[in-house]
Amino acid sequence: MNGASREALAAARERLDALTDSTSVDAGSLADELASVTALLHREVGLRRVLTDPAQTGEAKAQLVQRLLGTQVSGTAADLVSGLVRSRWSQSRDLVDALEELADTADLTAAEKNGTLDDVEDELFRFGRIVSSSTELRAALTDRKATAPAKAALLRSLLGGRAKPVTERLVTRLVTAARGRSLETGLESLSKLAADRRNRVVAVVTSAVPLSDPQKQRLGAALAKLYGRPMHLNLDVDPEVVGGIQVQVGDEIINGSIADRLAEAGRRLAG
Repeated sequence: MNGASREALAAARERLDALTDSTSVDAGSLADELASVTALLHREVGLRRVLTDPAQTGEAKAQLVQRLLGTQVSGTAADLVSGLVRSRWSQSRDLVDALEELADTADLTAAEKNGTLDDVEDELFRFGRIVSSSTELRAALTDRKATAPAKAALLRSLLGGRAKPVTERLVTRLVTAARGRSLETGLESLSKLAADRRNRVVAVVTSAVPLSDPQKQRLGAALAKLYGRPMHLNLDVDPEVVGGIQVQVGDEIINGSIADRLAEAGRRLAG
């Protein structure tokens, strides 16, 4: 997002945080309601354009939201959406993207409140690795001919009872309402949102063998010092990483593996 949309989303995040700080607000239920509004505005392009039309006053658009949603969702959800449409948006699609992020954030807030956020982060990462290693599973989850209920049923068989409820809800929404995103991109975005709940950076660590707890602690401390923020380590094992590790933080790769050192040496000799 750029310009006005970025400012509008930042303000909406603050309003969501203020709402979910209240013990009277059920963050999980709010997430479901925001997700239903996301689906509505994704489907109803004309309505989305009206609600982001700069020629209309913010108050007029907020009143339209209250008329449409006032009896369909809680007052909390309706007020949050009303605040969104009072803001200016660079593109009408940005409003839907913002609503989707707020829904996901509300679910992650619910996990944070019940003490399962770390588990959800790890489960999202592991599910992403499972998908990337199984061509058949990825094809089934991204098949445009498959219905949303069929995909949801498949995910229940995979995650039901094996993952936290928040993880299952997040992945199910992503798969059944992808809105043009790739599955991998969506899972990465969810992992980043989960890390942001604790103001942490995600580091994907690939090693030849599982790291011990002391090794994980030392690596996490070193990366936190390097980046100036707490780190969440997503750990993966790849036997081809001989004798070392590879760390990816965002688009940056810190490579310390023997395999890559040998490959670099070979390139230098060939050159």
